[in-house]
Amino acid sequence: MAFMASTALGVSFLLVLLALSLGASVQESQFTFLSLLKQSLQGPSMARWDFNGSSPCNFPGIACENDEYVVEIDLSSWLLTGDFPPAVCESLPRLRVLRLGFNEIRNGFPADLLSCSFLEELNCSHAKIGGAVPELSPLQSLRSIDLSNNKFTGEFPISVTNLTGLEVININENPGFRVWRLPENITALSRLRVLILSTTSMRGDIPPWIGNMTSLTDLELSGNFLVGRIPTTIGKLANLQLLELYYNKLTGEIPEELGNLTRLIDIDLSDNHLVGSIPDSIGSLPALQVLQAYTNNLTGEIPRMLGNSTALTILSIYGNSLTGYLPPNLGQLSNLIVLEVSENQLSGELPRHVCAAGQLLYFLVLRNNFSGGLPETYAECKSLLRFRVNDNQLGGWVPEGLFGLPHASIIDLGFNHFEGVISKSIGNAKNLTALFLPNNRISNAVPSEIASAASLVKIDLSNNLLSGPIPAEIGNLSGLNQLSLQGNRLDSSIPESLSSLRSLNVLNLSNNLLTGEIPDSLCDLLPNSLDFSNNRLWGPIPLPLIKEGLIDSVSGNPHLCVPFHLNLSNPIFALCPKPNLRRRINNMWIIGVSAMLSIAGVLLLVKRWFGRKNILIEQDGFSSSSSSSYDVTSFHKLSFEQHEIVEALIDKNIIGHGGSGTVYKIELSNDFEPKVADFGIAKVLQARGDRDTSTTVIAGTYGYLAPEYAYSSKATTKCDVYSFGVVLMELVTGKKPIEPEFGESRDIIHWVSSKMCTKEGAMEVLDKQISWNPVKEEMVQVLRIAIRCTCSTPTLRPTMNEVVQLLIEARPCKPDANGSSFKLKD
Repeated sequence: MAFMASTALGVSFLLVLLALSLGASVQESQFTFLSLLKQSLQGPSMARWDFNGSSPCNFPGIACENDEYVVEIDLSSWLLTGDFPPAVCESLPRLRVLRLGFNEIRNGFPADLLSCSFLEELNCSHAKIGGAVPELSPLQSLRSIDLSNNKFTGEFPISVTNLTGLEVININENPGFRVWRLPENITALSRLRVLILSTTSMRGDIPPWIGNMTSLTDLELSGNFLVGRIPTTIGKLANLQLLELYYNKLTGEIPEELGNLTRLIDIDLSDNHLVGSIPDSIGSLPALQVLQAYTNNLTGEIPRMLGNSTALTILSIYGNSLTGYLPPNLGQLSNLIVLEVSENQLSGELPRHVCAAGQLLYFLVLRNNFSGGLPETYAECKSLLRFRVNDNQLGGWVPEGLFGLPHASIIDLGFNHFEGVISKSIGNAKNLTALFLPNNRISNAVPSEIASAASLVKIDLSNNLLSGPIPAEIGNLSGLNQLSLQGNRLDSSIPESLSSLRSLNVLNLSNNLLTGEIPDSLCDLLPNSLDFSNNRLWGPIPLPLIKEGLIDSVSGNPHLCVPFHLNLSNPIFALCPKPNLRRRINNMWIIGVSAMLSIAGVLLLVKRWFGRKNILIEQDGFSSSSSSSYDVTSFHKLSFEQHEIVEALIDKNIIGHGGSGTVYKIELSNDFEPKVADFGIAKVLQARGDRDTSTTVIAGTYGYLAPEYAYSSKATTKCDVYSFGVVLMELVTGKKPIEPEFGESRDIIHWVSSKMCTKEGAMEVLDKQISWNPVKEEMVQVLRIAIRCTCSTPTLRPTMNEVVQLLIEARPCKPDANGSSFKLKD
């Protein structure tokens, strides 16, 4: 007996030792696998796993049983990238939960998972897994599988229907599967509560036997190729809470039997080919929160009982042919968030209490036949993000507070019969990006407070009764893309401040009573759509409009004229008279860099003015004075007869020579008229008697034309910049555009560009008559600007305004005793 007892004790001891040994072995294998997992899946979150002395059971995302066997790995949303290591189930024999969602798992589905006989939950959603899904039948313990939003291809894993213990199947959003049909044996999954197979290339009818799956609470088959009718047997799914069949090709009517689904919370039948009416029984569903059936062919009226719903939050049925009225008490008893009934044939008045709960975000009723006015209660709906009632028969005054909704991004009241004014409260609409009021009867002035709605991108106030000036403050809306004010009674001048709208793409000020000149700076923007027509504007048509062929955009302004020096033949506009220029200039000197242009037989003189001290310019009754020092003004194009140029030659005013011209100091006549010319022109003119002769620049001369002009024959502002760059090179180098020393088929641009690669080369190209080193350094800077101007790619050339600024910056001017310095005007 003692021997037997001793033997039994020995066996027990050996079993304990074996268990300890096995336990130690398992703990070691778990440790090894998790260490390998950290190496395989890369990401910052893995740094939280510290293998120095800490038990893996204490790691984030790891759960263990009491004996420290790992039973759960949850790495969801850790943003990891890499391969899932093999032998997971050999190393973690009791693993029941594996969540890898929202990571990037490479090299396909982890096939070793198929040996995890205890696995109950597998979630690999949003993991960017590609390739085929293997045979899943070995995973008989699975209760939930989520493979949604991946890149699987090949055959749909029909084997999932063999896992009879499944409660959740989600293989949503895997469009790469081959087309397949729902097999009937799926009804054997008696515990199945959630079936989500949207966008998985399913085809065919929805089978009637779907009504036998009475455990279902969530049925989602959207985004497939389903055809035929919605089976009435779905009405047997008494536990169903969510039904989504949108984006298919379903036909027929909505079954009345859906009204039996008393637990239904969300139904979406949108984007099909359904006909008939929305069953009244659906309007009576007590738990229904979301009803979406947009973009079908539904007719009839909206169920009245929806107005009595205490649960409804979203009603989206736009894009049908529904008639009748909206339930008048809609939203009065529920927390309505979205109302989308646009593009139907609905009529009557708008319901007053849609925002009773203060949670309405979207109110979209556009393109119907609604009439009456906007209830005052809408102005109190501070939660609104989008308010669109355009294209109806609505009228009356717009509630004042509606314009100032603090969170609204779109307010669209267009194509109605609204009256009244734009409230100053619009300044409170800090998130407003689009204000649409076209084709109404809105009157009075546009409030300056509109500029306080600083997020505005689009403004359309066209075809109303607005009067008064265009607020200059609109120029502060830096993101404005569209400004449509046509068809009103706006008067006064066009604000210069609109030229600050650098993002402007549409500007329409036509059919108003605007007066004054069109600001040149505004035309520099040249939006894709521009219209100043049918106003009372006067003065010269800005050159950018002429150059871009936009004369029609200013038609209907009989007092506009074509600048006199262009001498363009136009049947609509006359030439402007020669301006009466008088300049009173005290204690000043001016340097003009002149160039003579022969364009269409008209001689032009281009001058740049550097003025000092009291300058008074009078032109057509306009005067302005300035006492600031060294103002740089814009270029002026003036017309001179040839005999005037010849008479103005003053040899003592020569201050420098260019490659094909001379720079002069201006001498003022007794009438303060500047006299500038090119020395030696008299001999040329007298010898040839040619009115179009020029000693400086003749339009079309080889060496001055931009390369793109050769194949487009279209002069642009970028061509002008190119030519100006050539002139700069002439002045700094003392060379002509074409010189033998440049080499065959080479011009001054190639010569200068090749030399500027080194400092020695840069000094070599400078005019040899200049010996003062500080000036040479400035001349090199001017050459760099000239090289930018003559870039072969037009879009890479600076604008003329930028060139002027670069030239100013090339020689920063120190402030004088009064503290004034150079500044750029226009």
